[in-house]
Amino acid sequence: MLYICATPIGNLQDVTLRVLEALRSCDVVACEDTRHTRILLDRHGISARLLSFHGHNEEQRLSQITSLLAEGKNVAVVSDAGMPGVSDPGFSLVRACVAQGLEVTVLPGPSAVSTALVLSGLPCDRFAFVGFLARARGKMIEQISAFEGTGAALVAFESPRRLRASLQILAERWPERQMAVCRELTKVHEEAVRGTAAEILTQLADPVRGEIVLVLEVSPAAATGGELAGAPVGDIETRARAALVELEASGVRTKTAAAVVAQLTGLPARRAYELALEARGAR
Repeated sequence: MLYICATPIGNLQDVTLRVLEALRSCDVVACEDTRHTRILLDRHGISARLLSFHGHNEEQRLSQITSLLAEGKNVAVVSDAGMPGVSDPGFSLVRACVAQGLEVTVLPGPSAVSTALVLSGLPCDRFAFVGFLARARGKMIEQISAFEGTGAALVAFESPRRLRASLQILAERWPERQMAVCRELTKVHEEAVRGTAAEILTQLADPVRGEIVLVLEVSPAAATGGELAGAPVGDIETRARAALVELEASGVRTKTAAAVVAQLTGLPARRAYELALEARGAR
């Protein structure tokens, strides 16, 4: 069995009992950095055979690990932090195991994405994770613009060295959008700086250090269909009710009508559905 194990994103106490059990019992622990993983194992009194498994040797290790699994061995896979396969090695191994009919299971745990989303204080009932932000200005704008009109908040990783440059691009291209820069999540110096990109630039330490996760709110223009951008919530809900009445009168189902209106207005999907039920009850 292949065990894909989520490991702490900072605080070594944030590891599940199932993951600790797998790390103790598996024949091999394949890890991104053996030195880093050894710190976690030592913290919890675990002795295990470690095998390096990272972006530079992933393809070469595939046959070795799948052979172990075919022999009936149990292998745990961990990255330096979070879930293997999400911006970390592991994806190709899972695909290889699926193709060969080898058993795979995932042991969930800490996630920098969900932690940053909640800590940001921004609406996050719909979101998209884009991995690391593109380095080139044009590519970054293209990367983020691809999600405009989807009603999704965006979550991205960024290096501390590039953070200021990326925030400057965001400040120029999307000056009104609220966001949060979440730094050193779950660690002693955890920090969340909130505001527009320009506002955050004035609050950053110099130099910036640590692991960075960015959360960018839904584009107001995309979420509100242009005409409603910046309108008070009451006005948006009034127009949303009117649109819901018209959609349902045309035979569109309540759930579908609510989903359409949520995407066009930027209202949370749940609130749009509540308005749809209210509008239907008022008729």
